Amino acid sequence: MLVIHPTDKTTEMLSILYEGLGARLIEADCSNKEMGHLLHHTSPSERIMLLGHGSDKGLFFRKSDEEEDFDGIIVGHPQAYYLRKHCGGIIGIWCHAMEFAKKEGLHGLFSGMIISEMSEAEEYGVATDKESMDRTNRIMFTQLRRLLDDGIPLHEIPERLKTLDTTQSELSRFNYERFYYL
Repeated sequence: MLVIHPTDKTTEMLSILYEGLGARLIEADCSNKEMGHLLHHTSPSERIMLLGHGSDKGLFFRKSDEEEDFDGIIVGHPQAYYLRKHCGGIIGIWCHAMEFAKKEGLHGLFSGMIISEMSEAEEYGVATDKESMDRTNRIMFTQLRRLLDDGIPLHEIPERLKTLDTTQSELSRFNYERFYYL
């Protein structure tokens, strides 16, 4: 499995999804050419996880984890051609990943807006605190990892994940509803 998860303290809980699997992990920025080469040489049968922060334009990276702003896009339109070869074997979890996938004709499991920072909770009017948000997201991604480890087909995961929401908070309902299979 290839995992592209740019280093970011606010999304480090996503490492739950690949820890201990011996995945090839890309954490630092690559040029468009380097990323294209990497994706071109990744077998279409190999799962690809794209994790972190982003938008409908793609997956972001930042050079310094201490900075708030992002430096650019590590996986975006220039890499979509290579990602299309993976015919449903992609997992993309970042804010608005689903919109990116739809626009680029990608197939797999994608997230919509996922609240992982207090500023996002405030923006979307979701009542929570930092500790509850971190705990709820760790639980959610642990449950998602369990579904993946159990070999549940990606197209079944959005509905199955919703049934696993044991927290039943405003935040958990918001986040658990934001997984889609395209």
